[in-house]
Amino acid sequence: QVRLAESGGGSVQAGGSLSLSCVVSGYGYTKHCLAWFRQTPGNGREEVAIIDNDSSITYADAVHGRFTISKDSAKNTLYLRMDNLKPEDTATYYCAGRGIYGTLCRDYSDYGSPAFFPDWGQGTQVTVSS
Repeated sequence: QVRLAESGGGSVQAGGSLSLSCVVSGYGYTKHCLAWFRQTPGNGREEVAIIDNDSSITYADAVHGRFTISKDSAKNTLYLRMDNLKPEDTATYYCAGRGIYGTLCRDYSDYGSPAFFPDWGQGTQVTVSS
């Protein structure tokens, strides 16, 4: 059973930094990709960053250059470092994952959409004040 558990959210002033962590368990030796999404009330989940099975990374335009996704396979942990935070970054942040039979997640046609990922954490709130 796959389990993802986020931590590290909180409140910060604009221009500040926060780091999120997500402990991942249950994939074993299955190839998989991991991602961060965020959601605000009344809106759908939007991609923040994805790290594929080969460690290639994609970022949403809104966070590119400010956020950094990384993973420590030895610790089974996914990270999101968020710098130069803006009030519009305020959201609930979720980590997500998917095990695959192929080699790369980006070979799938719906790669990057929330529907692509069946496994989700419970979410952690990030609030950025101006």
